[in-house]
Amino acid sequence: MFEPVLAPVEAPPRTQPVERLGALAEVILCSGFPTQIVILTVMSASGMRLQTAEGQWSPLFVATLSLVDTALVVGLVLVFLRARGERARDVLVGQRPVLREVLVGVTLLPLVFLLALVTLALIITIAPQLHNVARNPMQDLMQNPRDAALFGIVVMIAGGMREEIQRGFILHRFEQYLGGGGVGVVVHSALFGLGHVDQGWDATLTIGTLGAIWGTIYLVRRSIVAPMVSHAGFNLAQLVKFLALQ
Repeated sequence: MFEPVLAPVEAPPRTQPVERLGALAEVILCSGFPTQIVILTVMSASGMRLQTAEGQWSPLFVATLSLVDTALVVGLVLVFLRARGERARDVLVGQRPVLREVLVGVTLLPLVFLLALVTLALIITIAPQLHNVARNPMQDLMQNPRDAALFGIVVMIAGGMREEIQRGFILHRFEQYLGGGGVGVVVHSALFGLGHVDQGWDATLTIGTLGAIWGTIYLVRRSIVAPMVSHAGFNLAQLVKFLALQ
């Protein structure tokens, strides 16, 4: 009896250091920090001021910064995906029906609100000193209906849309070159929370936790649609809460 000769199984190609460095550079550029520094510099040089005469944040400055940064980050994501021969729809939207993903995102909203409330309650109970900002600075940006309408657009586009495109792309690169999706969720969620440190350490930890949830949903469903809908809905609810507290 002759035993069949099995073809040797080829090992998957090893990721080269230059590929890791390239992916890391893409992640850093799409993190929002470099782009915002550039935009802040240009806006300040053109005469726009972050603060009003009363010492509060300028609603127009913050909204302009957020929307321009959205355009830059999303543009970079699309350029980097195309440069590696990847389709944005495959990486970000996935193969699931979009309408179904929208419904999943809506369904997740109560769970997201509950998670945020429980996390905040635990922080205040265990470490009340982390509630170090009495009033969220975002509340001072909405002094009239015009500001409220402007920031309704901002939280939908710069929050719900840009941040989930950003998160999906970054987690995709972590899966490919930088240690895996789980590592990406931990790293990006920590930075996502720290990006809101001006709202207090309790808010930082809560928002970082929500970022981990939205990132995990992307990895499980391979689509940013449900996290995007959930994120945008959460932001709009926060906006309504701020208006109610005025």
